Amino acid sequence: MKNFDTQHVGSIQIKECASVRAPQSADGAILLVEDDKVLRRYLEVLLRRAGYAVSCAADGVEAIKIAFGSKPAAVVTDAVMPRLGGHELCRILRSRAEHARLPIILLSGEARDDSAACAHADAQLTKPVRAEELLDCLKRLIASAAVV
Repeated sequence: MKNFDTQHVGSIQIKECASVRAPQSADGAILLVEDDKVLRRYLEVLLRRAGYAVSCAADGVEAIKIAFGSKPAAVVTDAVMPRLGGHELCRILRSRAEHARLPIILLSGEARDDSAACAHADAQLTKPVRAEELLDCLKRLIASAAVV
């Protein structure tokens, strides 16, 4: 029999099975959140080849489970996903003291949006994102977070 914990995050109730909690190895990893399997795999390989450890999630709910159970170095998230999108994920992460300074990059299929919806992300990149642009942005954000 599996042991379930229930957490309320904003208006979302998360039932978390004890056997699917984030592994300790997620500490210091880049949390990659993307619902498109092909794009998620491409970005995962790109980040790993650049020397980063990577934890993957298919949507914001999975990402919350990983982030709340570990200490990711940064988050790279899609803006629009089922169950919980990137904008809401950013808002939830920023509301917690331990994630308030976590570098977050929001990937969007739309042109740059400087509205309040993107206010919780440190950077917004437009899909299709160029590898160099993502890696440069990630490196810069992690370095600046380490200074503070």
